[in-house]
Amino acid sequence: MRAPVKLYLASSNPGKLAEFRALAAASAPPVPVELALLPDVESLPAFEESAPTFAENAAGKALHYSRLQEGLVFADDSGLVVPALGGAPGVHSARYAGADATNSQRIEKLLRELRGTAADERSAHFVCAIALAKRGRALAIVTDRADGQILEAPRGSGGFGYDPVFYFPAARKTFAELSAEEKNRHSHRGKAFRKLLAALSSML
Repeated sequence: MRAPVKLYLASSNPGKLAEFRALAAASAPPVPVELALLPDVESLPAFEESAPTFAENAAGKALHYSRLQEGLVFADDSGLVVPALGGAPGVHSARYAGADATNSQRIEKLLRELRGTAADERSAHFVCAIALAKRGRALAIVTDRADGQILEAPRGSGGFGYDPVFYFPAARKTFAELSAEEKNRHSHRGKAFRKLLAALSSML
């Protein structure tokens, strides 16, 4: 049996690592992978995610940390795009209502900004970009999206972030109402990660 390929996630967030591990387990990747957080990432020089696009932030982060860690390093950037708000929250999705805001505060601000907007003007999509790098060289950059619309009030208790107000028409549910299996199958992050695994298999 082939030894798994080790991928280091450029993050200190164990919740994010758990999500990617679940995606890998559900994806039956062409090559086995072992995912781990970047060792001692909090003691390394930080990367400032200040680029205007998800792909640039993901690539910049992967390249930065791959210069500080041996092996394959991957990083992601994701967020919600609402055309009626000029693309906001966009790359500022996590900081939309302030650096220390809660998920509910971010949702409250989003709904306030969209108040009075007709249903056909509340389209939105989640975007995820993932970059893979080694020794300061980009090996792959992939992106994908999930399309839906913003409801006027939250529904569901699962997921996180903007999931309770993101209605996914294909399932007739919000992302917060989907099971973990359904969300892994349809989410922007799930689709982007499967693209990354496919790209990785073509390199080996």
